[in-house]
Amino acid sequence: MDPATVQQRSDQILDGIASVVVSERSTLKTVLVGLLSDGHILLEDVPGTGKTLTARSFANAVDVSFSRVQFTPDLLPSDVIGSNVFDEKTQSFEFQPGPVFANVVLADEINRAPPKTQAALLEAMEEGQVTVDGETHPLPDPFVVIATQNPVEMEGTFELPAAQKDRFIVKTSLGYPDRAGELELIDRRAGRQASSPSVRTVCSLDTLTQLRRAPESIRVEDGVRQYLVDVARATRTDERVNTGVSPRGIQRFFEVVRTHAALMGRSYATPDDVKAMAPPALSHRIVVTPDARVSGVSTTEIVDDILSEIPMPQLRA
Repeated sequence: MDPATVQQRSDQILDGIASVVVSERSTLKTVLVGLLSDGHILLEDVPGTGKTLTARSFANAVDVSFSRVQFTPDLLPSDVIGSNVFDEKTQSFEFQPGPVFANVVLADEINRAPPKTQAALLEAMEEGQVTVDGETHPLPDPFVVIATQNPVEMEGTFELPAAQKDRFIVKTSLGYPDRAGELELIDRRAGRQASSPSVRTVCSLDTLTQLRRAPESIRVEDGVRQYLVDVARATRTDERVNTGVSPRGIQRFFEVVRTHAALMGRSYATPDDVKAMAPPALSHRIVVTPDARVSGVSTTEIVDDILSEIPMPQLRA
């Protein structure tokens, strides 16, 4: 698929999502980058900003299966991945798949489940499979987890461990729409009878597969690669940071930079792609020091500071 076609098909998907989700297009593009980079997405927002609608809309737009798991303190791992159930007719145990067996899985309020249940997703997110009673079951392809968490209501929640955060290729926030956006939200509701809008299918599974392969052909010059690595490594030496971006995080950063370039209709990546994807690809992988946490320093602020300090390379003509 040539760069112009990749951009055209991607814009069609984004247009379809934007027809039902009132949010910044750049935010929706970040979610699409995660989807096309064969990664998982973490949405951190207060209730009512459209996280569930966004996840469902992406699944509908690309014509893949969707399931939603409401994470609660009493949720068990078997409630997510499935379990072996005794069948009286055959007098044997048969595996009953859990809701994780879908192309797009919404893990709603993932930080409300205990660590044991959160850990049940680790194998699924990393290996694309689950293991129950020693037997391995492959998950559908594509398989994407879109997890949500509420950043302000922390009572009764369990903080995601760094190992699990590292499985998410990007983290973003839908945020509140501006005044014009909320007026548009009301206008759309007044124009339909259903309380929740739905998006039509704009992309076949075959086209989605081709879009996911497109970033592999994106050219990344040495100067851009060095800039990308320098930005990520700088998170380890910042005095406000306790743990910086891992080598796996750098590799995933590289992948989303290529995907962003593909969505822009180019056959090559630029330093601007690195700057655009650094905050959503790196901020959730950083663990700040206790002093920085008390001072209210955000990881996104740290990434922005690093981007302002490291000079951008000049591409060869």
